[in-house]
Amino acid sequence: MSTTSRPPARKRAGADQRPARSRASAGEDDQARQRSPRRRASSGEQRSPPPAAPDPGERDREIAAALEAWFGRVARDLPWRRTRDPYAIWLSEVMLQQTRVETVIPYYERFLARYPTVFALASAEIDDVLSLWSGLGYYRRARVLHLAAREVTSRHDGALPRDVSALLALPGVGAYTAGAIASIAYDQPVPLVDGNVARVLSRIEGIDDDIRSASGTRKLWSTAERLVRGSADSVHPGRFNQALMELGATVCTPRNPRCDACPVDGACVARATGRQAELPVIAPKRDVPAVAMVAAVVRSGDRVLFVRRAEGGLFGGLWEPPMVEARSLADARALLELVGVTRDAALREVGRVRHILTHRRLDVTVARAEVAAPWRFRAKLASPYEKAAWLDPGALDIGVSKLARKVLSAASAPDAGTARRPR
Repeated sequence: MSTTSRPPARKRAGADQRPARSRASAGEDDQARQRSPRRRASSGEQRSPPPAAPDPGERDREIAAALEAWFGRVARDLPWRRTRDPYAIWLSEVMLQQTRVETVIPYYERFLARYPTVFALASAEIDDVLSLWSGLGYYRRARVLHLAAREVTSRHDGALPRDVSALLALPGVGAYTAGAIASIAYDQPVPLVDGNVARVLSRIEGIDDDIRSASGTRKLWSTAERLVRGSADSVHPGRFNQALMELGATVCTPRNPRCDACPVDGACVARATGRQAELPVIAPKRDVPAVAMVAAVVRSGDRVLFVRRAEGGLFGGLWEPPMVEARSLADARALLELVGVTRDAALREVGRVRHILTHRRLDVTVARAEVAAPWRFRAKLASPYEKAAWLDPGALDIGVSKLARKVLSAASAPDAGTARRPR
């Protein structure tokens, strides 16, 4: 990649621009010069000093300055950008993992209102935390966040540490989250790389490695560290990192990037070589396997049978109607008995739902039954469940997954007597 000190700002329309020579023509000129005899300078003639070597650091500083100025003009007004509270920044970064900004904002505001400090979160019951997280998805984030809050309280007196190594020692805090907290809250020149930043850096630097590979990851983090450390004397590290993320989210998008609106298009290898659509390099994902399941919604009056999943696995710690892996209701009968559904429950199929996860697709047959009175539960439920209860689905204050809500909706629909096609 070129390391000239050409400023990264966009060229103004109408300014004088000379077309760049092709590599071939440039090479021919060089060969011609080599063949031509050198003219000796006369005794009274002074030789011109050789051109100064380009300064890579100057280019990096110009990129950082252009990004910071652009960010100051166009940055979205997001609630976590109005604070330097390390806890609030930590919470936002955890919630934003694999989740859209528009989805996160109301959850973030409700969560902070309920748990405004690390101490408040650490002292909460996990069921209350999961209840507030319900619908946001990726529930392991909430469980690990709660666990880390307790560790911050016990080991750091409720204050998130400034030291990156101490941040990395907390449950669930990886290099990206540690970089966000250290740079945004504590002004430390620490890099971060998420999906948006990886896309921006791979295009600016022309990185040809798969960004999910070990070599691609190393190059991305090395570039991010070089940029944030090289510009730390003139640009706030947190603003620089946020500007990179903002650029990837709003301009340097996966498809059809808006290069004309980019503050650093003049320094971008992908832009200069017309490879915006080719970068970043990402190996194709493997096909997501489909898993057939049967869910039993058993109602007694205004209460429904719920079971709680054990911690650590899929939907760990969340409540839902009993579900088992089976291709049909007939195949599921014996398995449902092991998770709290008695054989006397007259289950009938009433609908189907589909739920997409990152690593599998769940195709769920929904069955429903009405029983006269709740029954007692067996002493031990089969995995993955550890507890059962009869609960009012209209007044839940527990953690319930989005899949469970889909199942309940399918079972309560007015036309639930007619089986539906998967959606």
